[in-house]
Amino acid sequence: MNQMYTPVIGLEIHVELATRSKMFCGCPADHFGKEPNIQTCPVCLGLPGALPVPNKKAIEWTILLGLALNCRINRSSKFDRKHYFYPDLPKGYQISQYDEPIASGGSLKLKIDEERTIGIERVHLEEDTGKLLHNTVNGEKVTLVDFNRSGVALVEIVTEPDIHSATEAKEFAQELQRIIRHLGISDCDMEKGSMRLEANISIAESGKRKEESELPAYKVEVKNLNSFRFLERAINYEIERQTALLKAGRKPRQETRGFVEKLNATRTQRYKETAADYRYFPEPDIPPLEFSNEFIDNIRAKLPQLPQDIAKQLENKYGIRSSYARLVAADKELTDYVLAVIDEAKKARMKTDSLVGLIINQKIDWHKVKPEQLVTEMMKTKAAQVSDDTTLEQWVKQAVADLPKVVADYKAGKKAAIGVLIGKVAALSNGSADASVVKKILEEKLSR
Repeated sequence: MNQMYTPVIGLEIHVELATRSKMFCGCPADHFGKEPNIQTCPVCLGLPGALPVPNKKAIEWTILLGLALNCRINRSSKFDRKHYFYPDLPKGYQISQYDEPIASGGSLKLKIDEERTIGIERVHLEEDTGKLLHNTVNGEKVTLVDFNRSGVALVEIVTEPDIHSATEAKEFAQELQRIIRHLGISDCDMEKGSMRLEANISIAESGKRKEESELPAYKVEVKNLNSFRFLERAINYEIERQTALLKAGRKPRQETRGFVEKLNATRTQRYKETAADYRYFPEPDIPPLEFSNEFIDNIRAKLPQLPQDIAKQLENKYGIRSSYARLVAADKELTDYVLAVIDEAKKARMKTDSLVGLIINQKIDWHKVKPEQLVTEMMKTKAAQVSDDTTLEQWVKQAVADLPKVVADYKAGKKAAIGVLIGKVAALSNGSADASVVKKILEEKLSR
């Protein structure tokens, strides 16, 4: 009998909030690139007698994120002490949240090949740790600690184990980044460490599960992934490694692993702790949080339109092709610019898809060209636009020859792929091809 193996993946994503001060003290939170240990105080250094005071803005932003992720905002919440010992944790514990997070029970819809809904277990607030710096001093290798980051407001998003591939995990993390940037609560800059990814991965053997909802008896956590590409590669490696162990009759060990880029592989860091190991108990220096309906509703009123809704609006209301709409919706500044261009184009009775194509394909520097200038220039050049079938067919033929995989995707049912071909024709024609005529020629050619 063939044994079926199903990857079971959950993500834990940490995001530094862009508050001006830290989570529990008045020290500046903007720590990147600063001289080590100049933005500290008795509170974030955990000195005796220092008392934490929660950052109200961080709490409000965590509620805002919870609402954006369709979470239930818990009317009562509290902070807890999470105990573990590591050089970058000055108090010997981290102020976090355990059994009463600010938000829980949410969801986020993804659309890759088919629409999938990923459950959000919780969104909770905590303080960041310090940062270890491995260096050489006087010819000797040492590890130094920079506490500038210690105490920065950190929100953690924990998914349900609803993800079943590395591609889904990557798409979830990218969509979450888009949402957070639109909320304006973090830049989610992974190079600076303001967004950090961790994946919990296990493999379910269908023949050994009584029901589909039953989870494997172990999980492997891969920590500190600092790019979407590394997240995808680490998960794919773990799926292969764990599946091979199970096929050999061995159960993978519950542990924490790190991803080694040069080896394109994960390696053991330590054997995994359980919640009991952290000895959680309520933070005695911070009273429980109580949120009124009015307080939550006031935050809900500040919720902006989110990327998926913006993409649908661009596509359905303004006729922008889906590939363009998704790219525009990923950047709030670009979204605002495109909507301004659409307004100007409507006044001039111009089609907007070709204008958006110029912006997406970087034919103009939209940071320098005002929306009204763009529309005016396009009005001047429209008369010179090539719509001759014979000329366009030559460019279409070249685009089809250059992009066989895109052609195959289109013929396999991925209709959005035609946008890539239209973009290729636009590049070949230096932007002079009439996109609407090109689309008709392509549709006719690819249907044969």
